[in-house]
Amino acid sequence: MSFSLASAVRPLGDGTYTATLPPEWTIGPKPHGGFLLALAARAAVASACAASGIAELDPLAVSAQFLRAPEVGPVLVRTEVRKVGRTATVVNASIEQRGRSCVEVAVTVGRLPSGGVSYADLPDLPAVPPADAIDLATLGPAGVYKLGAVCEVRLSPHTAGFLTGRTTDPLVLDLWVKPLAERPDPYFALMTGDISMPVTFNLGRFGWSPTVQLTALLRAAPAPGWLRTRFSARAVHGQWFDEDAVVIDSTGTLICQARQLALTPVA
Repeated sequence: MSFSLASAVRPLGDGTYTATLPPEWTIGPKPHGGFLLALAARAAVASACAASGIAELDPLAVSAQFLRAPEVGPVLVRTEVRKVGRTATVVNASIEQRGRSCVEVAVTVGRLPSGGVSYADLPDLPAVPPADAIDLATLGPAGVYKLGAVCEVRLSPHTAGFLTGRTTDPLVLDLWVKPLAERPDPYFALMTGDISMPVTFNLGRFGWSPTVQLTALLRAAPAPGWLRTRFSARAVHGQWFDEDAVVIDSTGTLICQARQLALTPVA
């Protein structure tokens, strides 16, 4: 199932939307966090378009609190337009399942810039994955990283020390991502900002690392081709760690920045 079809929302006419969390867009048994962000953003943008009378708008900033992990299956996305503005409209969205809120999101909606870039300080990453990049569909136990079957994800072995048992490498991972059979859009870029395995794998800390809070900024619509990404951390304090993501498209344009606070298994 394509990303755009899998993350589609269906309006009920009162600011609420239905959607289905498919088993393909999961990590292990649980829906992928970045996929949930994209789904909530689609509903929020649809509500902003209806409230503002503007047909085409984009997510500019998405800030989410992950309250509990939903299950694969149907969900309700409830939205509330908090402000309608000429430049920015603010919408709250809540992904609910079985009467409980699972993810609560604030979305700033507007129009992504299409002009030239005045300044950008970006990592130096090649536009396409290196020849020795690892296809994540082939990494790890079968059935854990299902995203590798519905989009292309390549990992640089040069930053992933955990692959050879090293636990002293910097907490930096480089990946390349693109959807299957369609071009990337801002919602796919939003999902890409959370697509990496936890950078704490380079400390030898494996296992479930749930995201508690994630904020993403969308900066431009991506061009066709690979999205090159760098994930990094500044600090690990006990079980808490931060993870920053930078997403760059095939033309070298910054598309998305994301920062999350997450939990890692104790060493």
